[in-house]
Amino acid sequence: MTQLLLLVALLVLGHVPSGRSEFKRCWKGQGACRTYCTKQETYMHLCPDASLCCLSYALKPPAPRFDYK
Repeated sequence: MTQLLLLVALLVLGHVPSGRSEFKRCWKGQGACRTYCTKQETYMHLCPDASLCCLSYALKPPAPRFDYK
């Protein structure tokens, strides 16, 4: 029985992509090109393949300030 569970676990782990290898990088290597951004990320611009460049809120550059006088 344990051999069957071990075999199933190895098969499942073999089909799961590792970490960020499935995503293309963007925004100077700090963002990831995805179809949808996660709750902890914000959309920056479009990637060359028309997917979204998602960047963590912690890495997002500040918005430019405009002084209106």
